[in-house]
Amino acid sequence: MRWTVLLWLMIIGHLPANAQSTQSIDTRLYDIIQACSADRIHHDIETLVSFGTRHTLSDTMSSDRGIGAARRWLKSQFEHISSDCGNCLEVSYLSGLVEGGISPRIPMTTKIVNVVTIKRGTKYPNRYIIMSGDIDSRISDPLNARDESPGANDNASGLAGVLEAARVLSHYDFESSIVFVGLSGEEQGLFGGKIMAEKIKEEGWDVIGILNNDMIGNIHGIDGVIDNRTFRIFSEANLPGETEQQRIWKRFYGGEVDGISRQLARYVHRMTVAYMPEMNPMMVYRLDRFGRGGHHRPFNDAGYAGIRIMEAHENYNMQHQDIRKEDGIAYGDVISGVNFDYAAKLTAVNAITLAALAWAPPTPQGLMIGGVVKPSTRLKWNASADPNIKYKIYWRDTTAPQWQYSRYVGNATDVTLEGIVIDNYLFGVVSVAPNGHESPVSFPTTLIPRR
Repeated sequence: MRWTVLLWLMIIGHLPANAQSTQSIDTRLYDIIQACSADRIHHDIETLVSFGTRHTLSDTMSSDRGIGAARRWLKSQFEHISSDCGNCLEVSYLSGLVEGGISPRIPMTTKIVNVVTIKRGTKYPNRYIIMSGDIDSRISDPLNARDESPGANDNASGLAGVLEAARVLSHYDFESSIVFVGLSGEEQGLFGGKIMAEKIKEEGWDVIGILNNDMIGNIHGIDGVIDNRTFRIFSEANLPGETEQQRIWKRFYGGEVDGISRQLARYVHRMTVAYMPEMNPMMVYRLDRFGRGGHHRPFNDAGYAGIRIMEAHENYNMQHQDIRKEDGIAYGDVISGVNFDYAAKLTAVNAITLAALAWAPPTPQGLMIGGVVKPSTRLKWNASADPNIKYKIYWRDTTAPQWQYSRYVGNATDVTLEGIVIDNYLFGVVSVAPNGHESPVSFPTTLIPRR
């Protein structure tokens, strides 16, 4: 009986998305997971900690201490990776001056320097998916640029993950470009991200999104939980600066939780479930932790999809703390608090997501929806200029966090789902490449005019 039901569901195309393959399996992604090395991440974190402090206002001239030494080392590592792959990476600094007094944490005019590395796409070179980590660190006093500030988990772990992902993915070619970036000035006010977001806006980059990795190495939570499987994906429902018309659209037609950052978060979740089932991705419907911020925010503010990937159980005793011991409690962000195997797993989550997105086509454009007072739902979108691109429709209950159902529709761009009432579901469409990789979901933003 079960197989009869499944066959019937497959024939009419209403098989739940979690029961049929959401994407064709690509065995290269398993190779990428296996290639992410906990030992290399351990070594990179040790090196970053060895610079003593990486405070944004710390020494920039020393060869072995301060943020200047740290960013020069980071650039040299990217250049070494590029040399190993036949100069396949474009490595550069991206800097900007932040005026003194613009923030209480920037008392003097300061040069903020990011390290940017690009693996250029073969088909869509101006289309980018970005992975970031932070170079800088801090202790209790946000202006203390002198004392030891190892920043082992916050955020040498995220930056080491970026380096490791670059090492692994440098051996593959992708249709879209992948950017690996070490951002500076995070602890002083997210300045490195602001500088980069302004640059990509000025240069007209087509940005798929940014995966911001901030603290991916701790498994011992302040809540007493030890968990080396669960991680959080923070995403904002909708970007700031939406128009009045967009607000009206959401009020009457839905989409309150379907902005581009939320679709990017769902993509990470889906890739993890498909390829790393031992991991437990936890979507959090919030820009960041309560009352706190991270370096994806400047990209969100500029209109780009951006999410934060991080550990599930933080230990506040090891964040932004002077190294000390009080009442038997050890404080300080030291390397003994980092679990390198866990950091490698979260690095692999990033790496397979970057690869899948860079192998996937752009999202469908011009998606419209109709079906008011009808026993069906109609979706219509613009055809890709590439005739090899196919499409798949997804839909879900209005209260469901993930896409539940799907129908592959080939090269059709105007599809009616008979028997699917528009009032009861939310809908989206993805582009599908010949290799089976899918774009993020495009959510409809326009109503199809009634005939």
